[in-house]
Amino acid sequence: MTNSYMITKTEITKHIKACFLLCIVLIFNSCQFDDGSTTPPEDWMNGFWSIEEKGWVFEFAADTNVFYNFNSTGCSVQNDDFVLQDFFGFDFDRITENELIASSELSDSELVFTRLPDQNPNCLPDMISDTEDPKVNFDHFWNIFNDYYAFFETRNIDWDIYENLRDQITTENFYDTLEELAYVLDDGHVSIVDDANAIQIESGNLTLFERLNANLSGELILENEDDFFDLGNQKIITITEEYLGGNFEIDERENIIWGLIGNVGYINILYMETYGTDFDNEISTLNAVLDRMMNDLNDSGVSKLIIDIRFNSGGYDTVALNMVSRFINQERISYFKKARLGDNFTENMSFSVAPKGNFQFTDDIILLTSPYTISAAELFALCLKDLPYVSIVGENTSGAFSTILTHVLPNGAEIGLSNEIYSDAQGEVFEVVGIGPENQENRVPFLSTQDFQEEKDSGIERALEILKN
Repeated sequence: MTNSYMITKTEITKHIKACFLLCIVLIFNSCQFDDGSTTPPEDWMNGFWSIEEKGWVFEFAADTNVFYNFNSTGCSVQNDDFVLQDFFGFDFDRITENELIASSELSDSELVFTRLPDQNPNCLPDMISDTEDPKVNFDHFWNIFNDYYAFFETRNIDWDIYENLRDQITTENFYDTLEELAYVLDDGHVSIVDDANAIQIESGNLTLFERLNANLSGELILENEDDFFDLGNQKIITITEEYLGGNFEIDERENIIWGLIGNVGYINILYMETYGTDFDNEISTLNAVLDRMMNDLNDSGVSKLIIDIRFNSGGYDTVALNMVSRFINQERISYFKKARLGDNFTENMSFSVAPKGNFQFTDDIILLTSPYTISAAELFALCLKDLPYVSIVGENTSGAFSTILTHVLPNGAEIGLSNEIYSDAQGEVFEVVGIGPENQENRVPFLSTQDFQEEKDSGIERALEILKN
């Protein structure tokens, strides 16, 4: 038990890095080949394997494993000497001569590797770039988005008009130009990171801070992430002291706060990640926390609940889905997902969530959302929003759902982009617009000068008002 919470973590996005896959090349216990054998032939895996919709190619050989990413202008090496270690808990479910399928508790989707011809058609030797040349790197950057980005039409962007910027690219203006293009995309899941040159560009930050500052004034205006953490700390203290009366529970990793506001339950889900100490025990630890929380909720006897995800910057989709399972009473299709593949998309896959645990809360729920509700936190909202006992109060979420696809430029800079389209059970897409209240009277700012001056939380006040009726 504690009576305050300090936000100290930065956002860890739904960031699938390709290198985690190589940790599993020597694990065969659960694998079966077409002939029924569980023992792989010698050198069976040597050669090239592709995940086409991600633009990823893997070269497996006896002495080294190389990971490439490719686009229409060429190919780059992400890692030419993998260390075989476990990332994100992925393991092979099925291995055949020409296909590898891997899954993880931390991913809602399988990864399917397809064997390529011996001569990799996407990354021939003369196609591989390893250079600081700004024009070559710009070509790769522009084509990575041109080939794999899913939301040009949704965001009303004519990407073609920016291709000729390469003519004016120099070493001096390279990252300034990329930053301008990133801001054109205005996407919370687009980023450019070059650690060697201390470059970190977040495409959605301008809009995010504009939205967060809309109801702030004077010294409260946010200028950077540290400012947000400071105000976030103040708001959490107000919630725990003024509304929970200093009497609340918090999990060991400080990811969920829960307690009672009078005869109303309150749950603040701060993160969709880092519940376990490693990838292997993330979900099991999460569910132990959820069991404890739901037992407390059941024992309290409350029939009304506020779930607060306004501070939640995302994490793992399957963490969000395990949380959803505690607030539904039957299995249902909750969302669909597809990835861009050339001029079309992969199959639009449906994803269902079923009840989990000894107790599910399905009485009146108010879900609090904000512009800082991003990624996996938005998936949580997507799955709950249509339930007849759920109402939303606050502001629209960020509108950035896609798992982040990563590519690396020839100069080593890492590019993150949105490659997948999520839709709700009816097929509606909430990318860009986000998920928010249906009624104007339920639109309440996350951060406001008045709230800080009066040491109150207007979102919680509105939620309590609704639940009294």
